[in-house]
Amino acid sequence: MTYYELVEMVRDAAKNAMVSKTVGHVAFQFNVVGEAEGAFYLEISDGKINVEPYEYYDRDIIIVTSAEVILQIINGKLPARSAYVNGHLKVYGDVRQLDMLPFESRK
Repeated sequence: MTYYELVEMVRDAAKNAMVSKTVGHVAFQFNVVGEAEGAFYLEISDGKINVEPYEYYDRDIIIVTSAEVILQIINGKLPARSAYVNGHLKVYGDVRQLDMLPFESRK
């Protein structure tokens, strides 16, 4: 899988995600290590989700992980908070914001 394929998969998953307008604004930067390495962001603003293949300099949180873990999160197989607790991703910023990621666990 390439970096751009991963970004497109996250973008497609975000299209189906539900976001409350009460979230306000939060920006997640994902730094992908290993396969599909690169940085992209997911921004939630006023009930809309935007995913772009760029760094987000005014981000609220940085998530460092592999493409495999990101795919598990966006497919609802692994809650982001569980991935953090189990050491599958590193977080720089307020860990509580992981709960704002719009991908529901379907376990």
